[in-house]
Amino acid sequence: MIDYVVGPFQYGFMARALVVAIIVGVMCPVIGAYVVARGRAFMGDALAHSVLPGMAVGLLATGSALLIAVPVGVGAALLIGYISRRTGSSEDTSIGIVFAGAFALGLVILSSPLYINAFLRLRGGKSPDIEGLLVGEILGVNMQEVYISLGLAALVIAGLYLFHRQLVYTTFDPVGAQVVGIRTRLVEYALLALLALVIVIGIQAAGIVLVMAMLITPAATGYLLARRFVGVMVIGALIGVLSAVAGMYLSFHANMPAGPVMALIATGVFGAVAARGLAAQSARRLRLIATGALGAVAAVRTRWKSG
Repeated sequence: MIDYVVGPFQYGFMARALVVAIIVGVMCPVIGAYVVARGRAFMGDALAHSVLPGMAVGLLATGSALLIAVPVGVGAALLIGYISRRTGSSEDTSIGIVFAGAFALGLVILSSPLYINAFLRLRGGKSPDIEGLLVGEILGVNMQEVYISLGLAALVIAGLYLFHRQLVYTTFDPVGAQVVGIRTRLVEYALLALLALVIVIGIQAAGIVLVMAMLITPAATGYLLARRFVGVMVIGALIGVLSAVAGMYLSFHANMPAGPVMALIATGVFGAVAARGLAAQSARRLRLIATGALGAVAAVRTRWKSG
């Protein structure tokens, strides 16, 4: 058992994967708590798909998908907010436009013969790892990507420290936030930018397709277990780390893709917690029904005896 847990760390890539797994497991649910409270799950999915062009260019130009994905992700997030506010289109419409257009551009770039030939020439004959972009390849992260992830996580933590009060206020009472003078538009743009940074971090582990699972599912589980917002963030982070680290180990030992395994573990935890809550509600209802039935029987017996 000890060898199962400790043995993999004789390889350097496992230590790097562990660092990234912990970062992803903490940061995704923490920012996801705001996303779930605001009902913005689709926004996270859209931003994940919108960074594909940046990741494709980053792989070609630098060998790392993260370097160009960061400004592209932040730009896509701000563009969604700008389109929604300036054109009068609904936010869902703006998200769909940017999401579809950017993802289509990324697919066109990756499938272009010009891109593939240039990639083969610049990267020593290796073809682009499209599967790693889509479903994650946490065991393949290099030290440069670890440092980038640490830097992005530090930026997100600093941003949340600065804007946490405003974010909570605008999340649960947007009208009241405007009344007291909070610049809700600035806060909204700040949240979008922080969300884009976290998504870029999470894509390494869960990939473009499944990063939303790490963003939303642990945070949603936290809402089932905690009564305070900070508690939601803490519980979500614990579940996120559990899912990410377990997915990393299964990816190593069972040769399974890390992203789907992480998503399945997070979903399984949510299902177990939800089932427990439903069972507890059913038990309370049965107790109420039984109590009411016993009371009715006792009242009938009393009337029968008095009659």
